[in-house]
Amino acid sequence: MNASAMSGCPYFQRKHLLASKQQVKEDDVDAAQSGVNKASKGGIIYGDYLQLDKIVSSQLLQSELKGNKIHDEHLFIVTHQAYELWFKQILWELDSVREIFISGHVRDERNMLKVNTRIHRIVMIFRLLVDQFAVLETMTALDFFNFREYLTPASGFQSLQFRLLENKIGVLDSLRVPYNRRHYRDNFRGQDIELLLQSEKEPTLLQLVEKWLERTPGLEEDGFNFWGKLESNIFDGLRREKDKIEQKPDSEMKEELMADIIKQKELFMSLFDEKRHNHLLSKGERRLSYKALQGALMIYFYREEPRFQVPFQLLTSLMDIDTLMTKWRYNHVCMVHRMIGSKAGTGGSSGYQYLRSTVSDRYKVFVDLFNLATFLVPRDWVPKLNPNEHTFLYTAEYCDSSYCSSEDSD
Repeated sequence: MNASAMSGCPYFQRKHLLASKQQVKEDDVDAAQSGVNKASKGGIIYGDYLQLDKIVSSQLLQSELKGNKIHDEHLFIVTHQAYELWFKQILWELDSVREIFISGHVRDERNMLKVNTRIHRIVMIFRLLVDQFAVLETMTALDFFNFREYLTPASGFQSLQFRLLENKIGVLDSLRVPYNRRHYRDNFRGQDIELLLQSEKEPTLLQLVEKWLERTPGLEEDGFNFWGKLESNIFDGLRREKDKIEQKPDSEMKEELMADIIKQKELFMSLFDEKRHNHLLSKGERRLSYKALQGALMIYFYREEPRFQVPFQLLTSLMDIDTLMTKWRYNHVCMVHRMIGSKAGTGGSSGYQYLRSTVSDRYKVFVDLFNLATFLVPRDWVPKLNPNEHTFLYTAEYCDSSYCSSEDSD
């Protein structure tokens, strides 16, 4: 058989193909093993770097200590330890963002990307924490009942990091739901109380964002005067709408439209009434200063303009934090109700009833940002910008002396 005949034989073709594949595999193995094992030369290794000996040995089952080891207590401990580790990371990010604001570095708008990135990271962690309840819920109420007695008087309310987180974001002490008719700090001891007191005295994220919003370019009365122009445009627009309705023949629909116009006018009169705003502020129904609210609404309306795109993303992320913390509380309420029904909590609270009372706007920090949607108006009512005249929207404020130093530029 000649070579040409052999080359057309399926058997020899298949054999050649298998040989080629085997050679490729050997080449891949050689490439995969071409690295250098640096760990064998000494230095820090994975377990030491992460201090895993401490972490993986810190699951001390109280049921086992009492001579009645319950399998699911291990899951309960690991899940809560994971929560606390993530709380630690959130506080780490939150403190870094607050420092950028406190130090004045936020005046250099180049730092806003860093602020946005870290706030967004907090959002993503909270998304994870909300979903983590699904793992804990693989444990049944009876499974939990088997070891619950060993937890008393420990309670999730005693999570120092979560209370610090609430304080640093801006949960008002006056709006907190009392815990068994007592102040929340009464459930802590020693140095923990000192840390809580210190956190209450520090500028909150809400207060820092408020000061930042008050500096929103375009609010100056002797400049663009956004607020004055918006007020004029809105009431002019409402008058035009009213005139159109009055031209319509009498009908039930006309009455409804007129009633709606009256309601809208009352709504916007309250928006532009500084005294009313301050009254709502004193009651805790609004959280931002009058000028900060103006800045937030301006960013909302001009969010597509270059200078306001990043600020708008920040305001959106702040609302995400509030939303996810509310979801976290709600998921916690549902899980507790599922696990213990209407029984008292291990720390002595009313359990489900107490937790349910915390799922409300009183724990929402950036509630004013949610309410901005109340004041949406047609685009042609928003004060017009002239790129040639109003250049503040196309230039950013920066100052090399206030730009974050290299040690904080990671």
